[in-house]
Order: sequence, then C-alpha cells, then structure tokens
Amino acid sequence: MSYAVSAALQSAVFAAISTDPGVVAAVGDAVYDALPSGVLPGLYVSLGPETVRAEDDKTGSGSAHRFVISVVTDVPGFRAAKEAAGAVTDALHAADLTLTRGRLVSLRFQRARAFKIEKGTGRRIDLTFRARVEDN
Repeated sequence: MSYAVSAALQSAVFAAISTDPGVVAAVGDAVYDALPSGVLPGLYVSLGPETVRAEDDKTGSGSAHRFVISVVTDVPGFRAAKEAAGAVTDALHAADLTLTRGRLVSLRFQRARAFKIEKGTGRRIDLTFRARVEDN
C-alpha cells in the first residue's frame, strides 16, 4: 500500500469538479482545496478530510480513499446547497478520472449528511465518496 497516489487523486477530483459545467453553473469558480482568506461567497464547494486504508491484492499495490466534499451556503435553506451537491455527485460518481500517478479503479458516492450551521442561518452538506486506486 502506498499513500503516494493521494495527491494525484485529489488533483484529479479538484479538476473534475472545478471544471464540471453543472458545478460551475451552481457555484461558479467557488471550488476550494483551501479556503481563501477574507469573505467567502454565499455558496461554495470545499475539499475536506480523507481516510485511506490499504487494499493491496495479488495484482499489486492499492488503497481505498474515503473523502468528503462539502457544499456550504450562508442561505437559510437547503435548495441551492442540494442543487450544488447534486452537481458534485453527478461530476464524480463513477467518473473515469486520469491520475498523474497510479490508476483510478472506481469512484463511488457513498453518503451525504445535510445540516444547519451558523445558528441555523446557513446550511452544509458533506458528501462522502470512496475511490479505489492502484499504484503499479
């Protein structure tokens, strides 16, 4: 097992969602790996935490990556956030991303958690995906 494919996977995921027409229609260019300083837009997408475990098999080295992508809004309603989350899911579920290192075997949406933030005035949806990669 190697964690070395993680950066390549993150770059490919970021590129996929930041250039996807549905995501761009929902949030414009407000897709972040790291949140910028200053005032954030009213609706944005942010790459979040990742958990990785070894999944080597007889064909080679591999790993399973569970990662979160968050959709955050300061609007007191879920509609815009859910539309953006749907666009992110459409862009990534079963996507065939090219990595700069290793190979993506599969990418699947696993679950979502939608909740209120900022004392109920904003909303957040955390989307969890599972990617299986090989590093041969």
